[in-house]
Amino acid sequence: MRRFALVLALIAAALATPVASAEPVPTKPVKHCDFIPTPDNPAAKPVKPPRPAASTRGTATAVLATNYGVVVIELDRTVASCAVHNFIHLIRSSFYDDTRCFRLTNSARLGVLQCGDIYRQEEGGPGYRFADEVTGAETYPRGTIAMGNQGPGTNGSEFFIVHSHANIRPVYSVLGRVVHGMDALDRIVAAGIEGDAQDGPPKQPVLIHWAFTPAR
Repeated sequence: MRRFALVLALIAAALATPVASAEPVPTKPVKHCDFIPTPDNPAAKPVKPPRPAASTRGTATAVLATNYGVVVIELDRTVASCAVHNFIHLIRSSFYDDTRCFRLTNSARLGVLQCGDIYRQEEGGPGYRFADEVTGAETYPRGTIAMGNQGPGTNGSEFFIVHSHANIRPVYSVLGRVVHGMDALDRIVAAGIEGDAQDGPPKQPVLIHWAFTPAR
């Protein structure tokens, strides 16, 4: 009986002893993404929404072959998992092939090339939308590639590449950065904007002939 009582006492003491804090739980390898149909804004090209599970780990490479040269992008799944997942899906669906970048800005506030609008600036998306992935601490230095939108939660196919700087609010999901081909962006900027404006269509058409991302 004493031995049994001693065992009970030891168990009770063990349960009462604070347990050292465990290591931080690692980030889940997959994130759920909601791709919401937009029947009032149907897909500009035949494409289905991506599967709802996005990897949250590692990087991927995307290549844009333009009439100004090749642009290579390193995509970061840890920053904006759903946006990167969507971008890769659209590339592999040939959504960006034979498209035009309709907007170029070059001002003290904003220097970006905007692409991914199939019909014209901010018109012609994939037929669905998804949420922003921002922390409020985002910055957009030269070489950044980020999602464009028309308000909170309206991400689709539109994206922009910062060719100089972007002094804008941190409300655009960052996909990654250009690792090769910024000289192509510089040539696009040097060609100018229609009407010699600071914001508008590029003076010379900017075309994405095809986009590619290797399978992993």
